[in-house]
Amino acid sequence: MLFCDRNRHLTLGATMEHGTSARDSHAHHSHEGHAPGATTWGTATKATLHCLTGCAIGEILGMVIGTALAWHNVPTMILAIVLAFIFGYSLTLYAVTKAGLPLRAAIGVALAADTVSIAVMELVDNGVILLVPGAMDAHLADALFWWALALAFVIAFLATTPVNKWMIGRGKGHAVVHQYHH
Repeated sequence: MLFCDRNRHLTLGATMEHGTSARDSHAHHSHEGHAPGATTWGTATKATLHCLTGCAIGEILGMVIGTALAWHNVPTMILAIVLAFIFGYSLTLYAVTKAGLPLRAAIGVALAADTVSIAVMELVDNGVILLVPGAMDAHLADALFWWALALAFVIAFLATTPVNKWMIGRGKGHAVVHQYHH
């Protein structure tokens, strides 16, 4: 993942608001489970919950908008996926800019940290929804809509957590974000 490595190295030397570099900040504020090779399931679970939060906000909003506009399934699903990425990235952008990272560097961190996690989450949860009979045609007022969505999110969470653990263990994905947590 050359893209992630390139962004990670570009952002490592970025100046934080306290006058120290991100690299220095990480060295002094290292967290257990965030260093390559030392990843815990708890760290992977937190990263996946972060991803799931953004994805859920975006997907539900996309489905509500698509349904309200009486769109067909495909454009509604595309909107939901796009919004899932936007909200997923936005949560990371908020956290790292709050930690003092400039917006341009924060965008690189968000892309490096979240792209694979959100992509896996979206692939799995939309796949589950496609496989549940009648879920694509269920309306917001139908219990099937909400049960299928909840099931899809649970399965996507279970599928994405090991991916995040693997990536964080190699210094990728959410490991890039953790260096900015104080």
